[in-house]
Amino acid sequence: MSKLQEVFDCSEPVALVTGSGSRRVGRAIALHLARLGCRIALHANTSVDHAEDLAQHISDEHSKQVIVTQGSLCDDGTPERLVEETVAAFSRIDILVNSAAIWQPTPLEDITASEIRKYFEINSVASFLCAKAAGLQMVTQSSGGSIINIGDWATVRPYLDHAAYFPSKGAIETMTRSLAVELGHRNQRIRVNCIQPGPVLLGEDATEEFAQRMATSTLAGKVGTPEHVAHAAQFLCENDFVTGTCIPVDGGRSIFAPDGIQAGLNSG
Repeated sequence: MSKLQEVFDCSEPVALVTGSGSRRVGRAIALHLARLGCRIALHANTSVDHAEDLAQHISDEHSKQVIVTQGSLCDDGTPERLVEETVAAFSRIDILVNSAAIWQPTPLEDITASEIRKYFEINSVASFLCAKAAGLQMVTQSSGGSIINIGDWATVRPYLDHAAYFPSKGAIETMTRSLAVELGHRNQRIRVNCIQPGPVLLGEDATEEFAQRMATSTLAGKVGTPEHVAHAAQFLCENDFVTGTCIPVDGGRSIFAPDGIQAGLNSG
């Protein structure tokens, strides 16, 4: 019996991963959980074709049941429907990973109230509603469940041109702690945690120079991969004594500033 089977009292635990259609972190997490023996509910909004391709791959390579859920998380009722469709297909939900998110650079001068609201609708409110719906289903399950929210390391060291985005991701940390208390009070086997990725997925147009700058900005001296985040998700699913915490997976970037100050002190 695998650790996941032991934790969830199930031979094939069920995982819903939002934002798992496009080639981002959610996709890597869904694939990793499938390799660990989970049945998977993928979710996509505009990347449905990619989600269908991934579903076929998981079915062929890992012989696991997969469904594809679809919908904009901005629309009323979508978060609840995703959970309902997952439970209808598999009769349970053991893992929820809230990885759907939006971001793009916007100078402070150009930020509008509408843009801020959109960030909160998708990055914060939708994550909360998905967690609420999944968590209340998990309350009814003797095995409880594991909810993993995806935050951002840079809420502690924000960079320029993302002032509309960071508040929506900063809310994830407080939401994680609050839902850990709310759901854990109702069923002690429910755990809610957060992963805060650092540079784990550079854009396809990233230059070698940019990649090297990102590498030197971490204590680990390299750019991470989506699989680093997926492995952290596995840990949070398997460890049933960790809840209400936020784990940076950033190569030390949140605590390290490559500004040369220490080197200058040492050289004196």
